[in-house]
Amino acid sequence: MTVASSTAAGETGHALPRQAPASLRERKKLATRHDLRRATLSLVAERGFSNVTVEEIAEAANVSPRTFFNYFPSKEAALFGANPELAAATRDAIEHQAPGEPVVSVLRSLMTAQAAAVADEFAELGGDPMEWLARMRSARTDPQLHAVHGAQMAAIERSLAEAIAQRLGTDVGRDPYPGLLAAMATGVFRSSMSFWAASGGTVPLDRVVDLAFAALASGLPENSELRHVTATVTENNVADRKDNL
Repeated sequence: MTVASSTAAGETGHALPRQAPASLRERKKLATRHDLRRATLSLVAERGFSNVTVEEIAEAANVSPRTFFNYFPSKEAALFGANPELAAATRDAIEHQAPGEPVVSVLRSLMTAQAAAVADEFAELGGDPMEWLARMRSARTDPQLHAVHGAQMAAIERSLAEAIAQRLGTDVGRDPYPGLLAAMATGVFRSSMSFWAASGGTVPLDRVVDLAFAALASGLPENSELRHVTATVTENNVADRKDNL
């Protein structure tokens, strides 16, 4: 929930919905970002995080170390797809988007769009998106990365809570609601990512996130549509195949 760009595109969703790059320069920048992420994920999977340097990542992506740091502040950020600029944009959206709407509705809209952006980025890396996701998740077993990821998650959750509090005109020090909602929102995104990975990507990530927030807003009823998301997707796929016959 980006939320998340520290885990970013990785696993909490701090990425706002991305517009298609309009200019050649923007397309080249996006391609370089993808090259750096591919190189990082591949080298870390092959050698282990501690045995990979920024210089080696840059060389594998055919850029200079200086160029690497134009895109990512660290190896960790390249691995998880972090984009610090999006954190401020996400916070601003939570505070100001759709005035008068319940904050849960705003979070649902934002995170559903962010989920689609996360899935798109994995797809744009080329090959099997689930393989890239598996490499990123596997890397977190490294003790150093596990600690870094935990700290990033805490920072994201804190930022969300502060944004929610600002929208509601309250303070996290005297009102527990923003912190509770932030924790639940990051939990929704994290569990949705896990389910998406377990399903092999057969269930669209944004669909899972959307239904999860709907269930959350309804008080998590046991008969929520979320529990039948796999069956719904299967039925839709069967219908699509019939239409194409």
